[in-house]
Amino acid sequence: MTAIELEHEATIWLVDEQPARMFYAGRRWTVTDEPTRLRDSVWSIDPEDAHRGRGMYGWRFQGTDPAGESFVFDVYGGGGEWHVHRAYS
Repeated sequence: MTAIELEHEATIWLVDEQPARMFYAGRRWTVTDEPTRLRDSVWSIDPEDAHRGRGMYGWRFQGTDPAGESFVFDVYGGGGEWHVHRAYS
């Protein structure tokens, strides 16, 4: 498996509050698995601020383009400002 670290903007369409499609790097991607929520680690939470809980900050999902090429993407952000942080092939 190859991991590529990058930071590029992406457009993500949500269905029932989960990623369903993405436009990234000039290609259209369809989410072809069950997206995983990326949250703060329980080990990074200040015990005195535990009531805050673990915040969600992104998604990990497999995307497949029309040619059949698939990658796993880590995307961060929200509110129309999504970024692809890592892509795994």
